[in-house]
Amino acid sequence: MKHVLKAALIAAAAASLAACATTASKSKSKGPAAPAAPLAKGLDPAAAKDPFPSTYHALPGRSLAITGATVLTGTGAQVENGTVLVKDGRIEAVGAGLPVPAGYESVDARGKWVTPGLIDTHSHLGVYPSPEVQAHSDGNEATDPNTAQVWAEHSVWPQDPGFNLARAGGVTTLLVLPGSANLFGGRGVTLRNVPARTVQDMKFPGAPYTLKMACGENPKRVYGGRTRSPATRMGNVAGYRAAWINAADYARKWDDYRAKAAKGEKADPPKRDLQLDTLVGVLKGEILVQNHCYRADEMVQMIDIAAEFGYRITTFHHTIEAYKIADILAKNDICAATWTNWWGSKLELHDSIEANVPLVHAAGGCAIIKSDDPDLIQRLNQEAAEALAAGRAAGLQITEAEAIRWITANPAKALGIAVQTGSLEPGKRADVTLWDANPFSIYARAQRVWIDGGLAYDRNDPRFQPKSDFELGLEGR
Repeated sequence: MKHVLKAALIAAAAASLAACATTASKSKSKGPAAPAAPLAKGLDPAAAKDPFPSTYHALPGRSLAITGATVLTGTGAQVENGTVLVKDGRIEAVGAGLPVPAGYESVDARGKWVTPGLIDTHSHLGVYPSPEVQAHSDGNEATDPNTAQVWAEHSVWPQDPGFNLARAGGVTTLLVLPGSANLFGGRGVTLRNVPARTVQDMKFPGAPYTLKMACGENPKRVYGGRTRSPATRMGNVAGYRAAWINAADYARKWDDYRAKAAKGEKADPPKRDLQLDTLVGVLKGEILVQNHCYRADEMVQMIDIAAEFGYRITTFHHTIEAYKIADILAKNDICAATWTNWWGSKLELHDSIEANVPLVHAAGGCAIIKSDDPDLIQRLNQEAAEALAAGRAAGLQITEAEAIRWITANPAKALGIAVQTGSLEPGKRADVTLWDANPFSIYARAQRVWIDGGLAYDRNDPRFQPKSDFELGLEGR
């Protein structure tokens, strides 16, 4: 009897263990855990990459043929007796003596010159508008060395008369940047130079955001004068590095949170930080760095910092010593955006030379003429002509067809929009400027300007000489 009872107990125990094993097995075989609920609106930086989207609409246009001109295409080519065909707001064809299709508006451009619409990679129109009064002087958030959280577009005043004056100078696209008081000044915005009620109506659709950084005298003067860091160039560099460390750590925390949330694990998201959102955008290659920097040695230091943290610099701005490191800039595919004959306002401008741009060009680099000035933006072609003359005087054989790229194709590259504009190639946006003479002549004036194939300016027709609301009624006062 004892043997029978013992056998029964063993069997019951075995059955119980089997049941436990089955229960455990069923528990492990459940489906994947449900993902975490989405964060409240505005708390997830990945949920809305562009919370202020473009509402740009092209000006009305029609199929167009510009005939008989000397055409500088922006690709390095010069076409005599050239025809530019425009259809549906895009360049359809460019060539010598092309036939004009039926139904196209024909513009007789014999004796005139045609170029791509000019592009300014460094402007403060709208954020430092005219009239120059403190009430709307909004370009520098000079309250902290790092203000990467601010966006220039939130300061742009579309009524700035400077936009109209720039258009009369042939400018179809421009990058509006914050000022250079800070190590990190904030985001820039790329605009189509069209009359508009809002900055969103001017925003270039799909253009990448940019980050303005500044090195050298400006940040150390602004904050050293307040007895705080940075007060020296070594303070500048320490500030950059600390900011990138914080940004990398912030990105890691978000990556960890997303990985856990995807597995259904309990995880608390990091608190969103607008300043670090911008810096992480740079680290991910989504935001282009536009770096104010004059001296050659400092530019090389900035390249080293970029290498340390794994981002790249798209363009150095001002860069009056670019000629000293033209080979390094070319090797690193960094554009140099500068003027021709600005120097002496502070010590870091001391070594400026007029042949700076052509020397960068001759080294195989991306050379750019930009304005940083509401007057100079009206005559970028003349500034390019001065640079070309200085280069030729230095013995550099550079053609006008190559030099026009300094104010068209190369700026488009620097702004990440070269696939859309900057040259007269089939399929690109029809941004076109018609000049009454060689644009490298001091006497040349833009006669007509088309943006996306729509007539945006005509020197001989008041209907296409827009006035901003601010200008209305001011004539004769």
